[in-house]
Amino acid sequence: MPGRYYLTDPVAGLDNPPRRNIAPGEEVAVITKAGPRLMRWGLIPNGRVNARGRPVLETIINVRSETIFDKSAFEGLRRAVVPASGWYEWTGQKGRKQPWRISRKDGVQILFAAVFDVWKAPGGQEVPQVATVTCPPSADVIDIHHRMGFILELSDVPTWLDADESKASTLLKPFPDGRLFVEKADDVDWNST
Repeated sequence: MPGRYYLTDPVAGLDNPPRRNIAPGEEVAVITKAGPRLMRWGLIPNGRVNARGRPVLETIINVRSETIFDKSAFEGLRRAVVPASGWYEWTGQKGRKQPWRISRKDGVQILFAAVFDVWKAPGGQEVPQVATVTCPPSADVIDIHHRMGFILELSDVPTWLDADESKASTLLKPFPDGRLFVEKADDVDWNST
């Protein structure tokens, strides 16, 4: 989680049209300490190699809050925020899955905690990339998925972006129960953005 999300509100400083279906691998709006920018959603940790010493090109779209500050694969990552209007989850059996749309009950934009860096691709191309941070679900989401994106309050954004790891880690807890709205999302065209 999230594996798909939507953003219908503009992000100040970026030319980002409304999008109802944002998928991994796409360019997304991201807020960093230096300001807003566009990045590819999906992180290839810099410097990871397999047993033969070849680069590992596995893309990570989500990072667990429980291990974000402990795993060597995430060393040196900078913190960011991914704004969203909401996200999608699915339940049910393959071929007959029910999509669900999740948003804040108060209508405020969701601010997912995230991490980013710039991946240096073979050939020298530099690709800004981002992954969202996940945590255990709130009571609103637990029947739909076992994880959810870590949602920041607007007042916590400066701490997440700029504080040291010990202070930033104090923010990593599930969103309070009763504050998310969950509804069926049968009206989404999953083949378009």
